[in-house]
Amino acid sequence: MTDIEARQDLTGGCQCGAVRYRLTAMPEASLCHCRMCQKAVGGPFAALGAVPVGNLVWVRGAPALFDSSSVASRGFCRDCGTPLTYQARSIDSDRIEITLGSLDDPNRAAPQSQFGIESRVRWLDSLPGLPASPTDAKFAGVVSRQHPDGTSRDGTR
Repeated sequence: MTDIEARQDLTGGCQCGAVRYRLTAMPEASLCHCRMCQKAVGGPFAALGAVPVGNLVWVRGAPALFDSSSVASRGFCRDCGTPLTYQARSIDSDRIEITLGSLDDPNRAAPQSQFGIESRVRWLDSLPGLPASPTDAKFAGVVSRQHPDGTSRDGTR
């Protein structure tokens, strides 16, 4: 990442655009393979980026919250269901984690560690050997209703 990229705020939001945010600090990115995270994101792991709470600015709407355990809440868009945040109340309560897939450019926050590896799905190791193709080959002519990535400086677009 260049110095200019590191100084630029990261922006993101939900699939429908009802909730948008801006991060004013680079997130500490990680993967969590625990069953709770798998179910929360509907995938084999949650890709998350932690920042101090004060470095997350909601610029449009705000997430609905679900207390997924006795110690944590998860934020999501109440309109489209996109998972957006994870926040532990008892440990690191001054930090919040955003889902890396909700960033406008998820490439800017590469995971540096993994947690919950006891629940890691075995087939992840076989992914590099699977046949691969771009999405446009399968979905030519599809009209997306998804909010476009990228925003104005204030994160609202």
